[in-house]
Amino acid sequence: MDNTKHTGIKAYLAANLREYGLLFALIGVMAFFQIVTNGTLLRAVNITNLLLQNSYIIIMALGMLVIIVGGHIDLSVGSVMGFIGALAAVMIVNWDMNPLLTIAVCLIAGGVIGGAQGYWVAYWRIPPFIVTLAGMLVFRGLSLWLLHGQSVGPFPREFTVIANGFVPDVFPAAWGESLAVMTGVRQVNVLALVMGFVAAAFVIWRGMKQRATNKAYGIEDEPQSFFVARTGIVAFALIFVMWKLATFRGLPNVLITMGVLTVIYAFLTENTVIGRRVYAMGGNEKAAKLSGINTERLTFLAFVNMGVLAAAAGLVFAARLNTATPKAGFALELDVIAAVFIGGASMSGGVGTIVGAVVGAFLMGVLNNGMSIMGIGIDYQQMIKGLVLLMAVVFDVYNKQKQG
Repeated sequence: MDNTKHTGIKAYLAANLREYGLLFALIGVMAFFQIVTNGTLLRAVNITNLLLQNSYIIIMALGMLVIIVGGHIDLSVGSVMGFIGALAAVMIVNWDMNPLLTIAVCLIAGGVIGGAQGYWVAYWRIPPFIVTLAGMLVFRGLSLWLLHGQSVGPFPREFTVIANGFVPDVFPAAWGESLAVMTGVRQVNVLALVMGFVAAAFVIWRGMKQRATNKAYGIEDEPQSFFVARTGIVAFALIFVMWKLATFRGLPNVLITMGVLTVIYAFLTENTVIGRRVYAMGGNEKAAKLSGINTERLTFLAFVNMGVLAAAAGLVFAARLNTATPKAGFALELDVIAAVFIGGASMSGGVGTIVGAVVGAFLMGVLNNGMSIMGIGIDYQQMIKGLVLLMAVVFDVYNKQKQG
């Protein structure tokens, strides 16, 4: 390899150390826990539980990424999530309202809550830390008031299916039975397996299309070997996870929700004008405003969006537990914020990706799950997660100083 090519690869790695570091960190953590748990981590039932247990974190991380990239923070998401779950319980269990109508009302309520907080941040210039800290206390109190300090449940099946239900296999049962005999497993959900190959093909196609676009515009892209390795790892991981799901109960409904939301938000942040404006605002708000961007409206909409996603997470959380509790969502805002920072977002705004936030949430989920399987106490779990978050922020600061 000539010196020029070697230098180019080294420079590319230095510039993209955050993205590659996150991917290899996730692989390393999963490999470690897979070994120390004697293979329990990657069993089909545990992968399904891992997805279900972290679904509400991932949903809120999508909105938190937009907030943090825009240069703000939201400390109230856990309390808002708990309040919306309580509101849903009162409406469905106590007032006997239709679950679909309840879901619609709760999502609107989440948007109103986000808008109320965003109004003070955007138009009154009150620091988001103060506004959302107040919101955290207010909605924690409202949850206690609404539930009278007691748990409310259970919910009807029509509501719990959003978190605990599975997509039925649309392919003939004989296909799954044949695959089960061929592979020596108990059963195979063909739909889940097909979706795994479709997702892998989409990742490969999207990557190749992006490379072609970069080449057409003369943009320097990652080395071919790096692209093949990274894309191959991601595609294999998708097929592997879907195979595991296929041999258990198939596709969880909440996985479809997470997947659709992730694709939508990735597209919005990377390929739309409003997404580019959020990054511009987070990078330099004064410059963005001078360039004609309505930063007040953008901030307001970011908080409305966060409120809606916190409400959606609250519905999923309540449906999963099949009850609403006064302490639901307690301290979950810390897990959400940690997932976004671990996923590569910058403290000062303007940097971060949706995919990074999702991977960061999964990394936190694997840490929680693996330590729980090992029987590590909650005290040590909290300390380890805190150190991981600190390392992620230190890494971000180090990169900025090095680039500066």
